[in-house]
Amino acid sequence: MNNALRDNRGFTLIEIMVVIVILALLAALVGPKIMGRSDDAKISVAKNQIRQIESALKLYKLDNGAYPTTEQGLAALITKPTVGVIPKNYKAEGYLESKQVPQDPWKTDYVYLSPGEHGDYDLCSLGADSVKGGEGKNADICSYDMK
Repeated sequence: MNNALRDNRGFTLIEIMVVIVILALLAALVGPKIMGRSDDAKISVAKNQIRQIESALKLYKLDNGAYPTTEQGLAALITKPTVGVIPKNYKAEGYLESKQVPQDPWKTDYVYLSPGEHGDYDLCSLGADSVKGGEGKNADICSYDMK
């Protein structure tokens, strides 16, 4: 009977504390590696979005002979511009499948200049800090650097 009572007691406080310490150690080791990956993922998403926008810009140029101006902006890929040089062969459905110009992963608009300082156009995300320049996750991600 004494053995039966001992088997039904459950976990001791020391056993529970050991499990908590082990879980805390695992969280301390694995947590930073997982958290750091979110910045890498956002950078990758920004690069993919820039490539998609570049494809739309190239289609726009094929149809209309020139890229949208800075004044017309990336909105010209969604709706026919009403300022500057009005395109004559504009596709009625626009040039982006999503029917909206995406923001970068940090919820900031992409910077578009045409003509650009590095080519026909410059298309950039300003990174996590939304300020020109920076390093690491704050670095600018630009179309002319990805080629």
